[in-house]
Amino acid sequence: MKNKNDIKRRDFVKQTSMAAFTLPFVLPSKVISGKGKIMPNDKINLGIIGCGGLGKANLRACMKDNAVELVAACDVWDERLNPIIDQYKNAKPYHDYRELLNHPGLDAVIIATPAHWHAIQAIDAAEAGLAVYLQKPMTMHPAESIAVRNAFRKHQTINQIGTQIHAGQHYRRMVELIQSGNLGKIASVRTFFVMNEAPDGIGSGFNNSPIPKGLDWNLWVGPSPMQAFNPHLVKDAFYHCFWMDFSGGWTPGMAPHITDLPIWALNLGYPTEISASGGRFIINDDGDAYDNHEVLWRYPNLTMTWMQSSTNSHGWAFQNADKTGVGYETGTRRRLGIYFHGVNGTLITDYSSHILVPEGNRMDNLSTPPPSIAPSPGHELEWIQGLRNKIQPSCNAEYHIKVDLPIQLSILSLKLGRSIKFDPITETIVDDKVAAKMAIPEYRGEWKFPKKYLNK
Repeated sequence: MKNKNDIKRRDFVKQTSMAAFTLPFVLPSKVISGKGKIMPNDKINLGIIGCGGLGKANLRACMKDNAVELVAACDVWDERLNPIIDQYKNAKPYHDYRELLNHPGLDAVIIATPAHWHAIQAIDAAEAGLAVYLQKPMTMHPAESIAVRNAFRKHQTINQIGTQIHAGQHYRRMVELIQSGNLGKIASVRTFFVMNEAPDGIGSGFNNSPIPKGLDWNLWVGPSPMQAFNPHLVKDAFYHCFWMDFSGGWTPGMAPHITDLPIWALNLGYPTEISASGGRFIINDDGDAYDNHEVLWRYPNLTMTWMQSSTNSHGWAFQNADKTGVGYETGTRRRLGIYFHGVNGTLITDYSSHILVPEGNRMDNLSTPPPSIAPSPGHELEWIQGLRNKIQPSCNAEYHIKVDLPIQLSILSLKLGRSIKFDPITETIVDDKVAAKMAIPEYRGEWKFPKKYLNK
């Protein structure tokens, strides 16, 4: 007879998974963050890997803490690296991130490289004992998602994934509204991100362009398949999303910001079935990413959909010029939105506004819930404070894997052309050996995927 105090493995995993959404992770006092123990008033020695636009924005936010000092910066392109070194005189320049990770006295690192580098650099930084701020998408493959989470868990890494909108006041108010129960039970959520880059996309004829002086193209491509140099690829993160090998397309690029809200508000775990369709239907340019992507994630008691289009920018409720239903924008621009369909009404929201549509009188006399979620000091400063206090910030990998892994499974479903079934308890693909194999990336050349982190 089993001891009544025994907890079944399935129940234990479920309980500990739910804790990731509701409680901060407080690391034991014996844990050393970084290569030296960080006390509340100590200086934090910061490094940055990837000195493009996103990295510089993350760096500026971190430097608002007067005790943070940039001591090391890395980029494979002098054009990006040199301005950082000129601005921060005490920072030592590096071209190879592996050398930066060994910089003496380094405590923490921002990783703002293209997405194909995220997993391997984040894991190496965790093994080096550093706190990590990792830009989204966290990874590009399902196995990478699990490996990064497991590496951070093993090395007790203070980490934050760069979904900055999570720190905003508007999302907090929407979470409070949804969790108040005013909408009633919610069985379906719809999310979307659209724009119109058709038919020419980023243009054609730029592949095999001369490699700029001061750019190590081999190291930029790194673990991904070698690609002929294209100047659009190195412009910024927007352009990465036109190539599958360097982004996974627009869904990993934007969905982390958008699906984060329903996953947070509804306390979602993993989906059990993932179905995706789409393809490259209209756009003809130097890239190779899909231009339309439709996803259905099935959760135990809810379905969530995702629509991404690069060929039409109709924004549904957000097509309205003044959000009242009066007048329509006729121009093209990037639009996004989230629909929560409850039995009492529908909440339509984006990054900064919302519309409530009651089901008849079912929401009469229901009051707006008062603010209850404390404001964030800023997404990057949450991470800095977490490093000081040994507390995981709100978008650490234990939480964010519930955002990242379903996205990566949707890309895999699109590639396969069929649905994928997923076991949330074992975190494995069910009854599909081909999909399970494809979930693990094959890196190029000297780079090796760290399979040891696929085991919990």
